[in-house]
Amino acid sequence: MLSFIHIFNLLLSVFITVAFAYQGVFMLIGFLQRRRARLYDAPQAKELRRYAAVISARNEEAVIGELIASLREQDYPQELLDIYVVADNCTDKTASCARLAGATVYERFNTEQVGKGYALDYLFSRLRSAGLDQNYAGYFVFDADNLVDRNFVREMNNTACSGDFAAITSYRNSKNFGSNWISAGYSLWFLREARFLNFPRMLVGSNCTISGTGFLISADIIRENGGWPFHLLTEDLQFSADCTSDGKRIGYCDKAVIYDEQPTRFRQSWDQRLRWTKGFYQVAWHYAPQLIRGMGRGGKKLLSCYDILMVVAPGSLLTVSLLLVNLLVALSCFTQPGYLVDDIVLTEFRFLVTNLITYYFGFMAMGAVTVYCEWDNIYATKVQKLGYLFTFPLFMMTYVPIAVVALRRKVEWKPIQHHASGTVMKTAQRKSSRSSLQTLLDRSA
Repeated sequence: MLSFIHIFNLLLSVFITVAFAYQGVFMLIGFLQRRRARLYDAPQAKELRRYAAVISARNEEAVIGELIASLREQDYPQELLDIYVVADNCTDKTASCARLAGATVYERFNTEQVGKGYALDYLFSRLRSAGLDQNYAGYFVFDADNLVDRNFVREMNNTACSGDFAAITSYRNSKNFGSNWISAGYSLWFLREARFLNFPRMLVGSNCTISGTGFLISADIIRENGGWPFHLLTEDLQFSADCTSDGKRIGYCDKAVIYDEQPTRFRQSWDQRLRWTKGFYQVAWHYAPQLIRGMGRGGKKLLSCYDILMVVAPGSLLTVSLLLVNLLVALSCFTQPGYLVDDIVLTEFRFLVTNLITYYFGFMAMGAVTVYCEWDNIYATKVQKLGYLFTFPLFMMTYVPIAVVALRRKVEWKPIQHHASGTVMKTAQRKSSRSSLQTLLDRSA
């Protein structure tokens, strides 16, 4: 029995380590090149293209005006940036607040097709039917709770003009890192995604992934797809997988910064991450065959397809399997003779404890490297930055039960309640390398 379990543990541990080792290489690249990030910036574009900012909002009257105001204050010709809001099944004053702030608003009422993907598809359909879709080179997609750095559009335009991209994602920061351990957990994860995944991907020529908000989609892609036909629970990851498997490039702009509000209540966080996890399963089911075929073509597409495949692969389930098998073996030993119980149970107990400790300190190390590299861009006190390193592993380890529940439970899209950006920590008003945030915070406080 012990020999079998040892072999099982060894094989699964080696498989997990080898499968995700490339992310360790990405992290090393992000760490070593962080001081030289500006060397990889896109050159100043000679062309100023016309764009539309599109916002899907459901009952967001508290924050929609601030987002639109930050878009109106862009260091970019205002005649080249139009703002559209789809007020999706709203029961509050989201539509009127958006109109008052200067956006063009379409109201949508459909309780059968619920979610951001359907709302975006509706908006693109309205623009196409009005003949407005021919006006734009691309569309910026935002969530209503975002604040946008003043240089966002200009920097994204620089990157868009530097290559042939289906989409470009941005540096995603948070408005409320210091609210509690939950918001800090989200914030560290998104900062880690920007610095140690998308930034290295861009350097090595691999595909990046868009993540929820703050990205630019080429108008050609919208026309080619006839709108936004991505309606799985994680439509952003679905789009990323679709582009990667089809050979379309997704880039990253390190100097284009957005700030969004993270959940602070565990139940709300559980529901959101349950939806994300279920959506990852859906994308894996629909796109794994295409991604595997793409890997067979070699070159940079091999890395891009493999990377996305590992992103959507149910890695948490492998961890669950590893722990669960050893726990079941330990429990089953109580039906065996006493001389076997002590030996096997002790061995299994040591294995489980060792793995939990390893996971905890592994996630803490990941968080520590992220905080070290992004220290000046995290708007919280020193105590909060360091203190939430100890809770970040707990936040990440809650994905284990979420991964199990998502296997069987039917999951639906649910809106997240947001609040005015005055909740941003006052420490964010200190001198920052992202200097234009100062204006946003002063206005919204």
